[in-house]
Amino acid sequence: MFRFALAVCLSAVCALASQAAPAREGAFTMDQVLSYPFVAEIASADHADRIAWVRVVDGVRNVWVAQGPSFAPKQVTQYTRDDGQEITQLAFSPDGRHLVYVRGGDHDANWPAVDDLAPDPDSAPAQPKVTIWSADGRTPVKVAEGDHPAVTDDGRVAFVKDHQVWLAHLSGKAKPVQLCFDRGHADALKWSPDGRRLAFVSDRTDSNGGNSDHSFIAVYAGKDAPLVYLAPSTGRDAMPVWSKDGTRIAFVRQPGAEGAPEPILKEVPHPWSIWVADAATGAGRKVWQSPDTLLGSYPETEGEANLHWAAGDRLVFLAELDNWPHLYAISANGGTPSLLTPGPFMVEHVSESRDGRYLIYDANTGAQASDDDRRHLFRVSVDGENPAALTAGDGLQWSPVVAGDNSVAFVEAGAKAPPSVAMIGLDGRGERDLHAAPVPRDFPTEALIVPRRVTFSSPDGLTIHGQLFQAADGRTKPGIIFVHGGPPRQMLLGWHYMDYYSNAYAVNQYLAAHGFTVLSVNYRLGIGYGRAFDHPDHAGPAGAAEYQDVLAGARYLQQVPGVDPARIGIWGGSYGGYLTALALARNSDVFKAGVDYHGVHDWSRFIEEWFGKPVKRYEKGDVDEAMKVAFDSSPIAAIDTWKSPVLLIQGDDDRNVPFSQTIDLARRLDARHIPYEELVIPNEIHGFLRHASWAEADKAGAAFLAKVLAPAD
Repeated sequence: MFRFALAVCLSAVCALASQAAPAREGAFTMDQVLSYPFVAEIASADHADRIAWVRVVDGVRNVWVAQGPSFAPKQVTQYTRDDGQEITQLAFSPDGRHLVYVRGGDHDANWPAVDDLAPDPDSAPAQPKVTIWSADGRTPVKVAEGDHPAVTDDGRVAFVKDHQVWLAHLSGKAKPVQLCFDRGHADALKWSPDGRRLAFVSDRTDSNGGNSDHSFIAVYAGKDAPLVYLAPSTGRDAMPVWSKDGTRIAFVRQPGAEGAPEPILKEVPHPWSIWVADAATGAGRKVWQSPDTLLGSYPETEGEANLHWAAGDRLVFLAELDNWPHLYAISANGGTPSLLTPGPFMVEHVSESRDGRYLIYDANTGAQASDDDRRHLFRVSVDGENPAALTAGDGLQWSPVVAGDNSVAFVEAGAKAPPSVAMIGLDGRGERDLHAAPVPRDFPTEALIVPRRVTFSSPDGLTIHGQLFQAADGRTKPGIIFVHGGPPRQMLLGWHYMDYYSNAYAVNQYLAAHGFTVLSVNYRLGIGYGRAFDHPDHAGPAGAAEYQDVLAGARYLQQVPGVDPARIGIWGGSYGGYLTALALARNSDVFKAGVDYHGVHDWSRFIEEWFGKPVKRYEKGDVDEAMKVAFDSSPIAAIDTWKSPVLLIQGDDDRNVPFSQTIDLARRLDARHIPYEELVIPNEIHGFLRHASWAEADKAGAAFLAKVLAPAD
């Protein structure tokens, strides 16, 4: 029985972490596989052949640039510490002469910390701030405290500070000033093509100062002109996009967050529309309305509506009208939209060509059946010509940005090759890697396993995808189920485009090299297999229907030759942590050990936060029933059948899953004498900001699984 005081527990875990799993001869260490370089962000200038990206190695983040025509990579920042300070929001001026970035913050949080404090994962004595930096010169210059920068050709940068719009000059010669006052919270700043006016989202809270219930698109035209609000309504407006001539703005509208309570346990349509308004007067009209159906609901995949104002005065947007996230084009004057990307696949990251005639995107499709678990690049004309493939093969390519009139930069990876920046022509020719820097010498490229795409059936007949990591050495080994977070995520046949899941991919490679066979399960609720798969009935707090896919994955893994069916473990983070805990609670007969990174353990504690306290209004809807179903869908509801040991891992500044979820579970495990260990990382957030934190957690997790399941090494 493992019932430790925190200090004793941490001491034991750290001792295990230092040795991790016993390595067979020739196997690599956790530090070696975690030394992979990662491209965290890529951006380009609108009217210049210039690109920039963030490269991360061992937690050290730096900005790189490449200038046409040679596009020779150049590192423009010289940070040297794994201090956990993000580099995000890369933004060029349209002419490419100015580049800024944001340092610090937690840009993947569900909610801010108390008093909007920036994360301090390095436990630095000085309070960190979110700051904007200019990368124009030889040495980066701090411009201001703030976030979400938008840069003009003449070196002005608008940004958000204290929820208001501010302005600074990159020269640093003038003190930053508040550009205008607006009662809402500013977001999504967009300069007009001539750089004289600024559009932004004004997010408004309800009359009691609570959650946002409506929002406007505002236009600032000068200190002596009142703000113009575009066709203001009771709706929630977002994603402003200027027309090429700067006279109009297109935007997305969803209904305001009020009305009769929606069912909690049953999915209902969430329709939306596209509007176009005069930027000077604010007069606007609706040019497209989604159908009032589930398929017509607002998209939730990458970039959401992905609204673009393309050539020929056409608007391009993403919708799921045929069950797949696809691109559509419609006249800015309205009409019937045309489908640009037909087929059973998902469009994800989207860019627009310089002339506005083409959209370049990545999608999980291609010549091979297994491409549904990859990403490749495609080009499609806004006039409706058939899409053309730009890349193909066993690799993965994502996040295209336009690097010139006829070229595209993007991030590529493979099963063994970690992410790097590459370029290709708009005609699909001339692909080349930019070779920004070599992969670390100790990175075990050749020792990595090429995962195999597998499918299996869930008990209700749904086909589930997975990636199997298995060394071909003929030994009988314990099996490990990995479950991703999100849950709108998809694990791939190679390194991932999100740093959180590249870390998971590295850990799965490590486990497979150290005596385990690993199956990564893409359970329902994930993306890549159609909207119906992404939005199933009775899932999560409404019934945990996705758990049957996880258990089916374990049953499948038990039948894989070379896997010991009596030694199956499970690990995952966030939503994957929830499913890990649920598996241990419901099926300790199958899952003999688990590692739970910052998982949800009691859904019922979120119901009031998400849907409001029923006592505040007469109409209660199904909140009482939903509270019960949410509890029954939680790991703690089945804790009396939980027998298997678990390692709990979480940072205590988590802004996605409250740290109280892990505290509550630990106390319940204590009360029932269920074996557990814990690793708590002070000041870390949900997706750990420091490489050292990931290394500590990953080593501890691997060591814990090795100790309980005794791998074949």
